[in-house]
Amino acid sequence: MIGVIANDSEHAAIAEFFELFKTPWEFYRDERTYDVVLSTLGENVAPRATKLTVFYSSHELPIDATENIQRSSADSQEILLYKESKVPIYGGCITFREEGTGLAADGDFQQAGIYVRHSKGGMVARVGYDIFDEVRTLLTSSQPFEYADIPTLELHIGLLRDLILASGAGLVEIPAVPAGYDFIACLTHDVDHPSIKIHKWDHTMFGFLYRAVFGSVRNLALGRMSARNLVRNWLAALKLPLVYMGLAKDFWSGFADHYLELEKGLPSTFFVIPFKDRPGRCREGMAPRIRAARYGANEIGDAIRKVMAAGCEVALHGIDAWLDTSSGREEIAEVRRLTNCSGIGVRMHWLYYDERSPAILEDAGAAYDSTVGYRETVGFPTGTTQCYKPLQASRLLELPLHAMDTALFYPAYRNLSQQEAIPVLKQMVDNVVKFGGCVTTNWHDRSLFPERAWDTCYRNLIEDLKKRGAWFATAGQATAWFRKRRSARFNSDRNSASRASALVSIDSEESVPGLRLRIYKARESRDIGEYSSELRADAAFSESLNECPPTEWQVEYASA
Repeated sequence: MIGVIANDSEHAAIAEFFELFKTPWEFYRDERTYDVVLSTLGENVAPRATKLTVFYSSHELPIDATENIQRSSADSQEILLYKESKVPIYGGCITFREEGTGLAADGDFQQAGIYVRHSKGGMVARVGYDIFDEVRTLLTSSQPFEYADIPTLELHIGLLRDLILASGAGLVEIPAVPAGYDFIACLTHDVDHPSIKIHKWDHTMFGFLYRAVFGSVRNLALGRMSARNLVRNWLAALKLPLVYMGLAKDFWSGFADHYLELEKGLPSTFFVIPFKDRPGRCREGMAPRIRAARYGANEIGDAIRKVMAAGCEVALHGIDAWLDTSSGREEIAEVRRLTNCSGIGVRMHWLYYDERSPAILEDAGAAYDSTVGYRETVGFPTGTTQCYKPLQASRLLELPLHAMDTALFYPAYRNLSQQEAIPVLKQMVDNVVKFGGCVTTNWHDRSLFPERAWDTCYRNLIEDLKKRGAWFATAGQATAWFRKRRSARFNSDRNSASRASALVSIDSEESVPGLRLRIYKARESRDIGEYSSELRADAAFSESLNECPPTEWQVEYASA
């Protein structure tokens, strides 16, 4: 059990941090003795912490004088290095004149982001940043593009876990990994253009013709497109008048059939726009007119029924739900009417979203949201691989969007070829496999067809996810699994904070995988310098615990 000492203002961030790092904790009580105490205030709480006391702050603390800690810098340090990974610090950081702690200042291994004293009386660690300020920043603001590929919040969790284990304390956690699988894969599709026939003399039609005819030539010359796809695009452009006359097939209209065939029984989520010709609003007034869709969800009823019959989910691609509760209720009600499903998830069209959106969507009755993601790049916008609860919400869960096809391939964004995009996606999946959690992708409805033809990369991605042991889930199923994990409660022994039991209650109607319980047995403490050098190896923690590796059990649970 971890005892936490912090200001009241930090409590929301603390609670969410320990939903992501699912391990026993409570706010510190004087009458209890803890193996681990975590403090952001700086009080000397030893010997109440029998194994480890961790102090987090970017400012001077009383413990600094008590321990005679030598700070090397009072300046803000933006990047630390941990396990050969960069850790961006967004709220300021101080460094210490330490070496071999495993958390170094970028570019100077004689400066450390952490001070550690190891003794028979227990280990003391002084970390030079405010952990819960970092959590708050990450969960409310997207990381800058240059750090998008870094799962920063997962690295903060990893550092605390490693400090606990280095101190010799035991640890129990429920990892973000479903029983029987290695991670979660969530395939999603924004339905923006279900038919080209509905676009006449507008920006979509002219954009299609330009990219199909001229853009294809450029891409072929640059080696970004095959001659086969160039011919395919030119033929589509030539057929366009026949499509309008009803003499040729609408080559965008078969999106449901094509995705069902490509995904071969894998569940996915289709986000549909509820009403046609509504551009919606932004904070400054009306949104650009080109945001308006040329269809409403009721016009693609056949496609909706088809994907639902195949085990896929249909959710809301919202217009004004992010901004206005009454609009959100109207939009959700329309999708609910067409699907006959009670729980409707949301992803906003054009990813419109701000700090007030979680509470608005929650009040509107959204089952979950999956809007938070980058338009211009791919990566971990909030630094986590997990589904989380925004700090502004009381119930709503956010399933972050990690990779969108347009961000990868549009010339104004990453401008990658399909072959160049494959290793980028593999690196992202590497992190999800390493830390657990979910990788959420978005391939738009028209992206398999002329003029995009981005199917090669998508097929490769699906095969890679299969090989790596993913549980494929709809967005609704993925959030249901995270709700199950969040429902777990650790009950500590009344007389000792060193003993705890885990209880899980779930809705009996939710058919999702079980949970894992990962147990690290208590052992003798280890010199932090030696320990940290081992952590820099690829095998990381598993090599440093050969004598007592962690044990995993499947959590047994009963319906509530």
